[in-house]
Amino acid sequence: MASAQDLRKRIKSVTNTQQITKAMKMVASARLRRAQTKAEATRPYAEKIGQILRHMSNSDLEGFESPLLDVRPVERTCYIVVGADKGLAGAFSSNVLKFAMEQLHGKSSDTYRVITAGRKPRDSMKSRGIHIDKSYAGFSDKPSYEHARTIMHEALSLYERHEVDEVIMIYTRFVNSMTQIAQAERLLPIEQPQDEVKGEEYDFMPSAVSVLEALLPKYLEITVYNGLLQSAASELGARMTAMTSATDNAGELIESLGLEYNKLRQSSITNEISEIVGGANALQ
Repeated sequence: MASAQDLRKRIKSVTNTQQITKAMKMVASARLRRAQTKAEATRPYAEKIGQILRHMSNSDLEGFESPLLDVRPVERTCYIVVGADKGLAGAFSSNVLKFAMEQLHGKSSDTYRVITAGRKPRDSMKSRGIHIDKSYAGFSDKPSYEHARTIMHEALSLYERHEVDEVIMIYTRFVNSMTQIAQAERLLPIEQPQDEVKGEEYDFMPSAVSVLEALLPKYLEITVYNGLLQSAASELGARMTAMTSATDNAGELIESLGLEYNKLRQSSITNEISEIVGGANALQ
């Protein structure tokens, strides 16, 4: 049975841990709101570019050719795996890694290339013997558009050099602080709609071809950026939930230890009183 001194030390230790997890929860909560706002703000822009792109790709653009639209037999795939730089985020990192490993299951190492964003997927995949072609880290919970541009430039270079035949981004879509869903999205080649896209008519200046040439890479960059923002919001949401649970568990443990400590003190005091009474009776 633990002594009163041991219990006091444990209560103090758990209390200090609770203060840390509570602070981390508050920080994650504040940063989550900003990340969620950014993710929601970029979605309409990405959707509008996609709408214009689909409209233009269905138009008769004489003389326009782009490798970004060419569908070719898939022999090699580039996977962009987006994860976290830090831990203490519950099952966030393990979920995206599990999903990525399912995508690679049964495939020969010469049929795919891997680009990672985040230290966790990089380290975890390396420990499983998977070669990482390029890795980026240090911005998982605060990505910028430049980060998305850099990642997409690397993947686009592989695609244009015919080193890969398609590019797939694996990331975590943010639903709410309790729910995050790992998913895969194909970036290249850009899918063209099978049916005619109806809706608004557009006038392009100086020409539809020049606009489309500028729009295609922007569409890819904003799609990757939105994926990074979704992943950042998911990471912060998972961390806030994990720290909330840790804080509550610490509180329950402190209450349990406090009850045990009080019982031990009560027993000790009762024993002392019994000894005093027994000694007094012996003197009579």
